[in-house]
Amino acid sequence: MKRKFATNLILLLSLNLLVKPFWIFGIDRTVQNLVGAGEYGLFYSLFNFSLLLNIVLDFGLTNFNNREISRHSQLISKYFSNIVVIKVILAITYGILCLGVGVVMGYSGRQFYLLFLLIFNQFISSFILYLRSNLSGLQFFKTDSFISVLDRFLMILICSCLLWGNISNFQFSIEWFVYAQTASYIVTMCVAFLLVLPKTTFFKIRFDKVFLISILRQSFPFALLALLMNLYSRIDSVMLERILPKGNVESGIYAQAFRIVDAVNMVPFLFAGLLLPIFSKMIKNIEPTQPLVGFSFSLLFIPAFAFTISCIVFRSELMHLLYHQHTAESSSVLGVLMISFLLISVNYIFGTLLTANGSIWQLNKIALVGVVISFILNIALIPHYKSFGAAIANLNTQLIVLVLQVFLAFKIFNFNVNIKQFGIYFIFIPASIALVFLAKTTFPLWIVGFVFSLLSVALLSFLLKIIKIKELIDLFIKG
Repeated sequence: MKRKFATNLILLLSLNLLVKPFWIFGIDRTVQNLVGAGEYGLFYSLFNFSLLLNIVLDFGLTNFNNREISRHSQLISKYFSNIVVIKVILAITYGILCLGVGVVMGYSGRQFYLLFLLIFNQFISSFILYLRSNLSGLQFFKTDSFISVLDRFLMILICSCLLWGNISNFQFSIEWFVYAQTASYIVTMCVAFLLVLPKTTFFKIRFDKVFLISILRQSFPFALLALLMNLYSRIDSVMLERILPKGNVESGIYAQAFRIVDAVNMVPFLFAGLLLPIFSKMIKNIEPTQPLVGFSFSLLFIPAFAFTISCIVFRSELMHLLYHQHTAESSSVLGVLMISFLLISVNYIFGTLLTANGSIWQLNKIALVGVVISFILNIALIPHYKSFGAAIANLNTQLIVLVLQVFLAFKIFNFNVNIKQFGIYFIFIPASIALVFLAKTTFPLWIVGFVFSLLSVALLSFLLKIIKIKELIDLFIKG
C-alpha cells in the first residue's frame, strides 16, 4: 500500500505542480492585478458564497461514492445510473437556494448575474468531482491524476489568449474570467464522463425512488460534514464583504494572501484524494493503518512546514513580488494563514482516515464546534482588525478542529505514540526556524534565501532521518 500511495502521489503532484502554480500565480494573480482588489474581491466573495451551499449540490455523494466504489467496485453501474439523476435534482435545488439566499443578502444586478454564472460552474465542477470519485474508487489513480489538472490547463490556454492575445477592441473583465471557467469545466466534464462510461457494464438513467432515498440517507452525514467544513473554512471572506463598509476591498486583500495558501493547499488535498480509497480498502481488509498514517504524515508535514516557515519569514517580499496594491496588509494576513495551512495539512491525513473508517457523525460534531468558533471569532474580530482578524479567526478554528480530530483518531485506532520520533520533531522544528532566519539575514537576494530555506529544511529532515532516503529508494525499487 505504501508503494501504491507513493508512486501515484508522485504522478499526481508532478502534474499539479506543472499546471496549478502557473494558473494561480500566472493567470489568477494577473487577473486580480488587472481588474483591481475591489473588483476581484467582489468575485472572490461571490465565489465563496457559492461554495457555502455547495453541500446541497454534492450532498456528500463524492466522498460516499469514493468510499463505496473502492470497497464494492461491482456496484459502479447501479450507482452511476442512479446518482446522475440525483445530481441533476440536487443542482436545481442548489440553484434555487443560492439565488434565494442571494436575494435575502441584498445581491442585485451585476452581483446576481455573476452569482448565477458561478452557480452553474459549481454544478459542473461538482459533477467532475463525482466522475473522478469513480475513477479513484476503481483505483485508476493515473487517469484521475490527468483529469485533476485538465480544467486548469484549459483555463490557462483560454485566459492566456484573452490576457495576452492582443485581441482588438477587447476589454478584459471579471466576467470573462468566469466565462473561461465555464468553458473549461464543460470540456473536462465531457472527457471525464467518456472515461467513466466504459468502466460500467450498463448505463441507463433511471429514477428509482427507493434507491435514491437510500443513497441520500447514506450520504447525508457526508453532506453535513462538507457543509460544516465549508462554513468554517470559507465564511470569513463572505463575512468580510458583508460586515465592513469597504468589505469588497478587505475581501480582496484577504484573497491576495489566501491565493498562496490555496496554491500549496493542493498538496494535502491530493494526499487526501489518494489516501481515502486506500484507507477504505485497508480498513475493510483489517490491515493496520498506523504505518501508512506515519509515512504519509512525514511526507506531508516536512514540505508543508518548510514552506510555512519560509513564507512567514519572507512574507513581505512575496507580497511585493506578486501584487501592486495593499501588500503591507496582505503580508500580515499571509503570516497567519500559513500557520493555518500547516494545521490543515495535518488535518487532511487524520480527517481522511476517520472518513474512510465511517466515523462521520463524530467528524460532524467536531466540524460543528469549528463553525460556532469561526462565526463567533469573525463577528468579534472583523470589525476591529478587518482581514487580519478574519485570518486570526481561521487559525484558531483550524487549531481546535485539528486537536479534536487527532484525539479521536488515536482513540478509535489505538495508535501508539513513538516517543523517539516525537522527540526528533522537537529538535527539527526550532532548528528549521533558525535556518530560515539565518537565510533571511545571510543572502542579499531574498529569493535565494527563500530557496535556501526550503532546501535546508528538507536536508535537515533527511539528516535527522524523519524521512529515510533508503526507505524511499527501497519503496520504488523493491516495492
